[in-house]
Amino acid sequence: MHAYRTHDCAQLRAADVGTRVKLSGWIHRKRDHGGVLFVDLRDHFGLTQIVAKADSEALRILDRLRAESVVTVVGEVVSRGADATNPNLATGEIEVVADQVTVQSAAEELPLPVAGEADYPEDIRLRYRYLDLRRERIHRNIVLRSQVISSIRRRMVDQGFTEFQTPILTASSPEGARDYLVPSRVHPGKFYALPQAPQMFKQLIMVAGFDKYFQIAPCFRDEDARADRSPGEFYQLDLEMSFVTQDDVFAALEPVLGGVFEEFANGKSVTQGAFPRIAYKDAMLKYGSDKPDLRNPILISDVTEHFRGAGFGLFAKIVEGGGIVRAVPAPRAGEKSRKFFDDMNDWARGEGHAGLGYINIKDNVPGGPIAKNLGEEATAKLIAELGLGPNDGVFFAAGKQAQAVRLAGAARTRVGEELGLIEEGAFKFCWIVDFPMFEYDEEAKKVDFSHNPFSMPQGELEALETGDPLDILAFQYDIVCNGVELSSGAIRNHRPDIMYKAFEIAGYSKEDVDRDFSGMINAFKYGAPPHGGSAPGIDRIVMLLAGEPNIREVVLFPMNQRAEDLMMNAPSEVSPKQLRELSIRIVEPAGAAKKDPAKVVAPE
Repeated sequence: MHAYRTHDCAQLRAADVGTRVKLSGWIHRKRDHGGVLFVDLRDHFGLTQIVAKADSEALRILDRLRAESVVTVVGEVVSRGADATNPNLATGEIEVVADQVTVQSAAEELPLPVAGEADYPEDIRLRYRYLDLRRERIHRNIVLRSQVISSIRRRMVDQGFTEFQTPILTASSPEGARDYLVPSRVHPGKFYALPQAPQMFKQLIMVAGFDKYFQIAPCFRDEDARADRSPGEFYQLDLEMSFVTQDDVFAALEPVLGGVFEEFANGKSVTQGAFPRIAYKDAMLKYGSDKPDLRNPILISDVTEHFRGAGFGLFAKIVEGGGIVRAVPAPRAGEKSRKFFDDMNDWARGEGHAGLGYINIKDNVPGGPIAKNLGEEATAKLIAELGLGPNDGVFFAAGKQAQAVRLAGAARTRVGEELGLIEEGAFKFCWIVDFPMFEYDEEAKKVDFSHNPFSMPQGELEALETGDPLDILAFQYDIVCNGVELSSGAIRNHRPDIMYKAFEIAGYSKEDVDRDFSGMINAFKYGAPPHGGSAPGIDRIVMLLAGEPNIREVVLFPMNQRAEDLMMNAPSEVSPKQLRELSIRIVEPAGAAKKDPAKVVAPE
C-alpha cells in the first residue's frame, strides 16, 4: 500500500465498498454523534466522510486534533445506506471506517475558518492566503484559472501561433504607467525596468520574421489597485501577427476568446459568430463609455438642441456655454414612485455631479420640473423623438462634454440595474474600433497621443501631413465583455517616416524618438512587415468566468490595494550592505518621519 494514499478524497464510489483504502488530507469538519465521530477529510480533489467508532484508537487521535490538521487514514469502505446518502457529494454514497490514523501535521488554532464561505476581512485573508486558498470557492477559482490558460494555449497553438518568452529585465519606457525599476549592481546608477507589457519585444519578434507569436505574459505596472486591476503585476495573452489587417486580428482572436468562454460558461450564453463592432465615437454617445455592457438595452441619446434657447433655463445656459445634454431612457420607470427619481438625483450628487434632471411619464402625462418648464409642445416633441412609452421615464445629464458623457454612462448602468434590465446568464462581446489617434491635453495645452503611440493612423502619412490631428483615427481596438475591457490592440506603425511624423505632432523631436525608442525605430529601418496584435487580460477573463466582482479572488497570491504582500511582508526594507552594493542612497519623502540613521546608511 502507498505511503500516503491509495485514492484521493473524491474518488471512492459504491463499487469500492468492502475495499481497504488509505486516504490523506486535511480535517475539514468534525461532528460528534454520541461517541461516534464523523470527519470530513478534504484534499485538492474533494471530500470523503471518515467514521471513527466509539472507543477506537482512531477516534481518540482524531478527537484531539483541530480542523485543518493533516492526517492519513486507513480503513474499510462501507455503504452509507439510502437514508444517509449525500447527493451533493461525489463520494456521498460511501464512508470510510477508520482503524488507523497517522498525524502528518497538527494544526494550531486557525486565524480564519476554512470550512464554509463566511466573509472575512481582506487583510486577514491575504496575510494567511495559503489558508484562504483552501476554501472551496477560491480553490475552485484558481483551478479554473489554470484550465483557462491551458485552453488558451491549446487554441493559440492550433491556429499556428508559436509561444516565445520575452525579457523581464528591460529598459524603462517614457510612455504608459509608472515602471517598476530594478537597480543594476554592475552598472552603478543605472536601472532596468520590469516590462509594463512586451509591446516592443513582440513587435521586434515580427521584424525578426517569426510571423505569429504569443505568450502568457507577466506585466508589471506601478499603479493603484481597482476591482478589475491588480496592483503590481498581472498576466495577459500577448499576441502579434505579421502581414495582417485589423480584420485578420479579429478573425484570429474571436474564436479563441469565444471558444474559451463557451468552454467555461457554465450554461451562460456567449456571443456567436463575429463580435459586433462599435466605433469609439458611437460608444461614447450611445453608452457613455468605451467599455459598454451590451446586456443593458438602454441607449443614450444626444438631446442638446432640444434645450438650446428653451424654457428650462438651467440647461439652456449650459448649452449656450458649449455644454451638451444627454438623455438616458428609463423604461417603465413611470410605474415607480417619485422616490425612485429623487434617489437617482441624490445618487448623481453623491458621485460628485450637480444632479440628474428627469421627466416622469404616468399614463401619457409627463411630470417633473423639466416638463413643466420646457412646455407641453417641446416636451411632447422630445418624448416622441426618444420613443418613450406612456409610463416611461427619462433622465438628463447636462454639462461639459466629458462630464455629461461620464454621468450619462454611469446613469445608464444604474438605471439598468435598478430596473432589472441587465440580461442575466450572458457573456456579450464587442469590439470598440476607430479610436482617435490624438487628443488635446488641457493641462499641458498640447496635442498628445490618446491611446497607443505605436498604432498606425488611418490614412497613414498623408493623414498626418494634411489632416487635423484631432480628426485622425487610428487602427486601434479594444475587446469588451459585459462592460469589462479585456484587451487593447492595434495595427502597428511599422514605418519610420510615419512614426517620426506621429511623434512630431505629439511634441517629440526625431532625437527624442531615436533616444527613447531606439530598439524599435532602428529595427524598422531594416525592413519591418505590416503587423498587429492584441493582449487580452488573463485575470479579467477568469474574473468574468468565475462570476467574481474583484480580481483578487482569481489571483493566487495577490497584493492588497496598497500594493503590499501581507503574507511575505513585501515591500520591505533592505540592509545597508545591499544598498551599498547597489550604489543606492535612500532619500526620505518630504515630511516623512526620520528613521534611525543606523538603519539607512548611504553608499560609500
